[in-house]
Amino acid sequence: MSEKKFIYGIAKVLFEDTVIGYIEKGSWDWGGTKPESTDVEAEQVPGAPVLVLQQKNGQISPTFNIIQLDYENLQAVLGGTLVKTGEAVTGWKAPTSLVNLSGKWTIDFVSGQTMTIPNGTILANLGGKLTLTEVSKVECQLKVMNPEDGGEPYEINNTPPEG
Repeated sequence: MSEKKFIYGIAKVLFEDTVIGYIEKGSWDWGGTKPESTDVEAEQVPGAPVLVLQQKNGQISPTFNIIQLDYENLQAVLGGTLVKTGEAVTGWKAPTSLVNLSGKWTIDFVSGQTMTIPNGTILANLGGKLTLTEVSKVECQLKVMNPEDGGEPYEINNTPPEG
């Protein structure tokens, strides 16, 4: 197989080992910040810096909307508790205290690669509109942090074959 030269399309998004449901078309945005640097300029060299000191790497902080709002998906990104009738899940209750949902995130791309984020915190809220022409959604921002045991904040590799 030839080298992968493009990354496109969301095939699947997992928090820990749970698929979090459908992502609204066109809602995924990498967000984040650009790299930061400081220019060092000299009187003798007008017009351009003589040295650029790197201060901070660029970062990603994806935003996206989940539109498949079954109760398990609500709990996965908003916290709270599931309501059960017997063994069947029949509802969801919002959390009563501050929620910090952090862990491993995996994004499979249609183009055949997988991004792994070992330590991401999800910030989410119920949003959108309640109409007959669109669906409600959970608006999410994923804060990518350094792993607790060190290492890279994220990586992209070829998606391993299933099976």
